[in-house]
Amino acid sequence: MRKNYPRWLYWFIVLAVPVALVLTAVRILISPLFIQIQYNSPGFPPDRFGFTKADRIYWANIAVDYLVNDADISFLGDLRFPEGQSTPPASCLYMVDCSKLYNERELQHMLDVKNVVQAALRIWYFSLGLLAVTGILAYFDGWKREYRRAIRRGGWLTLALLGAILLFVFLAFGVIFVLFHNIFFESGTWTFLYSDTLIRLFPERFWRDTFLAVGLLAGGAGLVLGILLREKPKNE
Repeated sequence: MRKNYPRWLYWFIVLAVPVALVLTAVRILISPLFIQIQYNSPGFPPDRFGFTKADRIYWANIAVDYLVNDADISFLGDLRFPEGQSTPPASCLYMVDCSKLYNERELQHMLDVKNVVQAALRIWYFSLGLLAVTGILAYFDGWKREYRRAIRRGGWLTLALLGAILLFVFLAFGVIFVLFHNIFFESGTWTFLYSDTLIRLFPERFWRDTFLAVGLLAGGAGLVLGILLREKPKNE
């Protein structure tokens, strides 16, 4: 790298690549398309408390929309079951109004999730901006080769990290699921009854598939970068 660019900038670019790729994959999955794919995937567990597939897709899309819009928690808090339906008895025991779709504990967790998602999106925008700005600088200031090398190394780093995580998901998903929640949420605030709406809409299978999808998308993108940006021999 040219002398007027410190070595740390090269490694900053390397580390920004996994962040950008992982969060791009996460943003792709926060979408109605992924909801449709999940609920129509073979072996996806049905809701034993009465939600049809159409019900789950409808309510899940609203929940996902809440995570990326500017609405407050009333966006979910005002939702109610259709007439004739209500919260299952096990969950209704600690609710004042059993016609509401979500109880207070679920609403607080969704607020926490939204805060995490919004923070992740800001980091995503920053990482993409960083890569774009340094790419422009590299082009005009004569260190394109070093930039390509940093992006390539970041791609391989992404593949290695997510390969290890995917292996862990296959071997012990429960452990990584608990670890993930303990890192981002206060202990004890993210466990619910099987009859609660959040678990009915998003069972463990949903989250296992989500972890796998993030790993495959981001790891696959890292592999592509590693292959496409490989350096050509000088005699070519």
